Amino acid sequence: MKIRKGDQVKIISGKDKGKSGKVIKAMPGNRMVVVEGLNLVKKHIRPRRAGEKGQAVEVPRPLHASKTMIVCSKCGKPTRIGYITKDGKKYRLCKKCGNEI
Repeated sequence: MKIRKGDQVKIISGKDKGKSGKVIKAMPGNRMVVVEGLNLVKKHIRPRRAGEKGQAVEVPRPLHASKTMIVCSKCGKPTRIGYITKDGKKYRLCKKCGNEI
């Protein structure tokens, strides 16, 4: 999977289409990512002690990595990712401007 934790991504489909945010968790095993502040759902929490009230909190849920595109830090555009190997290390490249991501 080409998306990693800490990447800036833009949502390209779904209810949050067009919005961007930072990846807070990447799950390459099932190709899902959690984006900060996006794909929020309400989760109802029951009271733990007597006299306490229950709550409805919004939590970010995972979405499939194919619904996101990485935003290049140099050109600032959503882009595809390419790879290059130099000095025995693998680097990610922006397909639009050619700079390292």
